[in-house]
Amino acid sequence: MTKVFIDGSEGTTGLRIYERFEKRDDIEIIKIDPELRKDPAERARLINSSDITFLCLPDAASKESVSLVSNPDVRIIDASTAHRTEIGWAYGYPELSDEHREAIKTGKRIAVPGCYATGFITIAYPLVKGGIVPKDYPVSAFAVSGYSGAGKKTIAVYEDKDRDAEFDSPREYALSQQHKHLKEMQKISGLARTPLFSPIIADYYSGMFVSLPFYADMLNGKQTPLSIHEYMSEYFKGQRFIKVMPFGSEADTNGFIGANNLSGWDGLQLFVTGNEERILLTTRFDNLGKGASGAAIQCMNVMLGCDEAKGLNL
Repeated sequence: MTKVFIDGSEGTTGLRIYERFEKRDDIEIIKIDPELRKDPAERARLINSSDITFLCLPDAASKESVSLVSNPDVRIIDASTAHRTEIGWAYGYPELSDEHREAIKTGKRIAVPGCYATGFITIAYPLVKGGIVPKDYPVSAFAVSGYSGAGKKTIAVYEDKDRDAEFDSPREYALSQQHKHLKEMQKISGLARTPLFSPIIADYYSGMFVSLPFYADMLNGKQTPLSIHEYMSEYFKGQRFIKVMPFGSEADTNGFIGANNLSGWDGLQLFVTGNEERILLTTRFDNLGKGASGAAIQCMNVMLGCDEAKGLNL
C-alpha cells in the first residue's frame, strides 16, 4: 500500500483526487483532522509519514509544505504554480517526451502543469521541438474555461442565485498579459518570446479548450493543416491520454468545438483545422482532469510503475 497525503484536500483539485482514489485498493489515504489542516506541525508530521504527498494549495502554502519535508524518501506532486519552472522539479507531462516521462518516474519533486498551460504546451512543444514553429514566432492563444478552475471564491460567485447578470456572459480576463501560466507556457515550450494569451471564463462548471492560430507562411517548411495533423498524429502516436482527432472531424458538429464536452474525462483531444494560409490547433479537455487532478494522478501512476490510467476516467 502506498501511503498518500493530500495537503489541501478541501479544494476542487484535492476533492477530485479523493474521488479518483475511491475504488483503488493500492492507496492508503492519510487524513488530517479538519481543525488542524493549517497547522504546520501536523502537516509536517503527515507529509513525512507519507510515501507521496499531493499539494493542492496556493503557491505560498505549497512552498511552505515543501520546506516541511524532512524525510528524504517522501515524493511530492505539486498541483500549484509554485515549482513548474524551478530547477530540480520534473514537469509533470509524460507525453511530451521520453525524457519527461523518465524524470517523473524517477523524480521526487513533480510539478503538475497548469490547465491552460497543458492545452498550450500540447500544441506548442511538439511544433517547436520539430522545428516547425520558429522559437521566435509571436505565438498567441485564446482559451475558454469553466469556472471551477478559478477556485472556491469564484465558484461561489457563479453559483450564487443572486449574482450579477454579467456572470451569465463569458468574461475575458488577465488583460494586462500577466497570467500566471505564461511563464511555464514560454519556458516549457522553448519559445523566445512570451505568448500573447487571452483566457475567458464562462458560465459552466468544468471543461475547456485552448486554441493557437498560426500563419502558414511564417512556419518552417511548406505547412498545411493536413501536414500539421500528420505530424501531431505521429508525435502522439500510442499515447492513451492524448487523442488527435480525425482530420475534418469538426464537421461532425457543424464546425463547432464546444468547451465542456469532456467534463469528467481525464484525457485530451487535439483538433487541427484551418486552411492553406492560416492553421488553427485546438486542445479540448477537463480543467480538473488532464488540467489538474487527472494529470496529478497520472504522474503518481508513472512514479509507481503501474498502469498510467489506473483510477482515471478514459
